[in-house]
Amino acid sequence: MNSLRNVSAALVAALLGACAVTPSMDHSYDATWPEEVNAEAPPDGAIYHTGGDVPLFENAVARRVGDTVTINLVESTQAQKSSSTKTSKNTTIDLPGPTVFGRPVTVNGTEILGVDAKNATKFDGSGDSAQSNRLQGNVTVTVAKRLANGNLLVRGQKWIGINQGREYVRIQGVIRPIDIQADNTIPSYKVADATISYGGQGTLADANSMSWFARFFNSKWAPF
Repeated sequence: MNSLRNVSAALVAALLGACAVTPSMDHSYDATWPEEVNAEAPPDGAIYHTGGDVPLFENAVARRVGDTVTINLVESTQAQKSSSTKTSKNTTIDLPGPTVFGRPVTVNGTEILGVDAKNATKFDGSGDSAQSNRLQGNVTVTVAKRLANGNLLVRGQKWIGINQGREYVRIQGVIRPIDIQADNTIPSYKVADATISYGGQGTLADANSMSWFARFFNSKWAPF
């Protein structure tokens, strides 16, 4: 009995510990630093060296690893679905009983070998579903990698502390340098393979979270 109590206590502690996990800094979204440039000039006596040029007729937008670019979050999605199904079926079976010497087999005047069966089924079902999401704001991210075709892999996160909690926005995806506007911004709907997440931690986030006990009884594994 002591062993059973110990195992039960350990299981409850594990469940409570797992449910107490809150979002934290994801270091995979940390800023990517640019490659360090060798400050020492090559001993060739030349005035011009590759890598130290400054383009005069080029927009100052992100194009190298470590450069920053601002992503304008203009996400808005709406989905709606409805369905309706109606079915009905009626079955009637009427088989007269056999006759013996030209007369039906009866007991107390009631025919006993005849079959008279009726069946009726009906189904009427309907369902409606609607969902909408909206996310607006700005997140400045860094270029993590320049792909072979010239596209840029960007990722980053923003944390904001408000009263008794913290909120974050994370984004990762691939952008085309040609889509970057002159002010070094790009709308989020032009980010390919985008992963955008929004969440928070703290007192307010905990108050809006369902307990693990309630989640169990709202899951498909609930016994009733």
